[in-house]
Amino acid sequence: MSKVQYGISPLTWTNDDMPELGGDIPLETCLSEMAEAGFTGTELGTKYPREPEVLVPLLKSHGLVLASGWFSGNLMTNTAEQEIAAMQTHITLLKAAGCKAMVYGEVSNSVHGDIAIPVSKRVILNADQWAEYGRKITVVADHLLNEHGIKLSFHHHVGTICETETDIDTLMEVTGPSVFLTLDTGHITYGGGNPVNIINRWGDRIGHMHFKDLRLEVMEASRAADKSFLNAVLDGVFTVPGTGDVNYDDVFTALKARDYEGWLLVEAEQDPAKANPLAFAKTAYKNISGYAEKFGL
Repeated sequence: MSKVQYGISPLTWTNDDMPELGGDIPLETCLSEMAEAGFTGTELGTKYPREPEVLVPLLKSHGLVLASGWFSGNLMTNTAEQEIAAMQTHITLLKAAGCKAMVYGEVSNSVHGDIAIPVSKRVILNADQWAEYGRKITVVADHLLNEHGIKLSFHHHVGTICETETDIDTLMEVTGPSVFLTLDTGHITYGGGNPVNIINRWGDRIGHMHFKDLRLEVMEASRAADKSFLNAVLDGVFTVPGTGDVNYDDVFTALKARDYEGWLLVEAEQDPAKANPLAFAKTAYKNISGYAEKFGL
């Protein structure tokens, strides 16, 4: 029995932050092409039905299961109790689908979803704000783990309060052991860090992983021109594993040393008009499964 499973996000077909990218592609096409490419798991997207009794059988009819689903967090403005109340329907869906992790991202003060705001304008927290945030998110994560058996897996993301390696270190230091990470190989690289460092330092607290590759030249040009996150996406900053500049040999060496188990979830925000979803999904499966086999995961 393999310790890893292969999944892909619907972002290859339709973009959540820019629904006009791939907005015309039917959900049926997206799911059938995921399966055709070889994947057995997916994550939630804007077109997915949110009723468990509809979603779970729909995925199953394509040989897919739900690996996880993003939750837009507002803990910078909500109390922990308000946040727990706000995520109850999301928890119900994840539990019904058998998910072990919730991808949690703080969006209350994020700039990544606004095409007019450059990434450089992101909010940076001071030590007191981090301490307060850590206290609140630990309360939420305790609830998720103790009451529902789901790991709150925090997604560091370009344009949010948690973008750099230092931000991730701080988050991990100010939170309890119930707070896990969704490590995203593309976002950590965009944030000036190295995924290998995070795996080596915080491997025991990685609850979920997103594998996206990054074109360094596009990222550097985007930073130099002070562009927004969405403009960088439109420029093609992200791509599927093995087709960009992230060193996946190093990443998988580190994962093997940590004996990683769980989803190898491909996520590559691209314009489907420029990057054919099925072709890129097939390449992604070939590459990600190739790395896993090469390094004995």
